[in-house]
Amino acid sequence: MSHRADIVMITYRSAGYLHLSLPRLLDTVGEDDRVWLWHNGDDEATIEALRPFTSDARVYRYHHSRENVRLREPTNWLWQESSARFVSKVDDDCLVTAGWLDTFAAAHEANPEFGVIGSWRHPDEDFRPDLARRKIQIFHGGHQLMRNLWVQGSGYLLRRTLVERLRGLQPAESFTEFCIRASLSGAVNGFYYPFVAEDHMDDPRSPHTLIHSDADLADRMPLSAAANGVSTVEAWTDQLRRSAVVLQSASLDPRDYSGWRAKVTALRRRMTRLTGRPARW
Repeated sequence: MSHRADIVMITYRSAGYLHLSLPRLLDTVGEDDRVWLWHNGDDEATIEALRPFTSDARVYRYHHSRENVRLREPTNWLWQESSARFVSKVDDDCLVTAGWLDTFAAAHEANPEFGVIGSWRHPDEDFRPDLARRKIQIFHGGHQLMRNLWVQGSGYLLRRTLVERLRGLQPAESFTEFCIRASLSGAVNGFYYPFVAEDHMDDPRSPHTLIHSDADLADRMPLSAAANGVSTVEAWTDQLRRSAVVLQSASLDPRDYSGWRAKVTALRRRMTRLTGRPARW
């Protein structure tokens, strides 16, 4: 019998969060789930924080890359070498909710058309029922999704046969782009509803955040913040709020994110960056 889920946590300069995020992840896995660890770089504090867990029975594999290869290579490492029915990634700055794997696996089993099911990392204040209502749908087994073509790259559950069919993350392809490609192939993606929370600790509004000042943000600089050119806590928080609005209002037509429409959107974002303003969705 194959394992249910393989989950990778990719770590990089995250000693300040690992004492929370990794034990929480390990506490949520079942007997037929496995955690894979990939560490980027040579930050000694992070390596020391990881050391007690590398021999944990719930940790199946551990890989240390001296170079910071970011996310695509370790994600494909898991996706290509896993034999489990489902694959996942949980970020080192995120706290998953107890029972998330059981809930998502049950939803997948009842609905073979599901592709990627995601946790919801935004605080309650970001929920806009006036926007989200049209995207919330009920499926077999009473499971509900707030449908969206993509979910965040943490706290999700993805059917591995879909990864095999789509041949994993392609060169220069983001997880968002992979999810959209999955939607184009017919997969149904979205956030489980009622939302299964994931505490994103790099959100300045999180009770566990280490980002309290602009200097803290510059030191940690989340990938999404860097990609959008933000440099202040206020701008980063505004981007996170805006991201929640996008997820609740975005089109469910995959054609809106491919071909000429995608090129126009990308050009608009690049031009916004050139003006020195944060890029908007």
